[in-house]
Amino acid sequence: MATEIITIRVGHSPDPDDAFMFYALAAERIPTGRYRFVHELVDIETLNQRALRGELELTALSFHAYAKVRDRYILCRCGASMGDGYGPLVVARRSLSRDELRRGPIAVPGRWTSAFLALRLYLGDDFPFVLVPFDEIPRVVAEGRFGDQPVLAGLLIHEGQLTFAREGLVKLVDLGEWWTTETGLPLPLGGNAIRRDLGLEVQRDIHRLLRQSIDYALAHRDEALAHAMRYARDLDHSLADQFVGMYVNRWTQELGPQGIEAVRLFLRRGFEVRALPELIEPEFIREA
Repeated sequence: MATEIITIRVGHSPDPDDAFMFYALAAERIPTGRYRFVHELVDIETLNQRALRGELELTALSFHAYAKVRDRYILCRCGASMGDGYGPLVVARRSLSRDELRRGPIAVPGRWTSAFLALRLYLGDDFPFVLVPFDEIPRVVAEGRFGDQPVLAGLLIHEGQLTFAREGLVKLVDLGEWWTTETGLPLPLGGNAIRRDLGLEVQRDIHRLLRQSIDYALAHRDEALAHAMRYARDLDHSLADQFVGMYVNRWTQELGPQGIEAVRLFLRRGFEVRALPELIEPEFIREA
């Protein structure tokens, strides 16, 4: 009797780090058995919004957004992007004090990104902000406007963290560095989550295949990086390799107790500053 094929729609960002970790699944470098993976590449805030609707079986999402979708999704222990002493940057055209920065407006890449929550933790208060597509933020900050809205500073994620100086911008704060100094832990940014209605057996199978994809990429770095370069936008090979190394590492292979504690603390701090309406206890897949 033929084995039933189960289609798994997987969403991740069209960025070199995500492309790197999903390479083995996308290029069919590992056997997937009865599972057929269909990849959908969109920006992280769009993935956060799609997770609210439960559209994808496996999806990258912001740990911030997980607080809104925990009833639909369960977190993976692998596949995380953690800022280990580095992370999203706040940049501007000139140096600004924290009080000046609070007066904004600040261009941010999405209301449910982890970078935005980290910025709220850093500034400590509500502040004026403007929602801007992540890849437009450096230009918008350099020009000082987004449409008819003034922009004082910007919050950079993805490759903008490495290329902002090309726009003549200066770094005000590295939120990952700040968080690690404050807590001694890495800053939780993006994770992967699997839909709860698939059941534990399928969840474990998908989790195992995701881990194998990450392990394959790290063991075949040149091959996987060549694939990731298709999504490197303004990065040359050296910068793309640096960026992948920043966000596909030991934390990506396995969060472990320290990584899980970082996620717990991040969500707890979000609750304490009233960025989250309730205290969230993250739940991770129980591996066999």
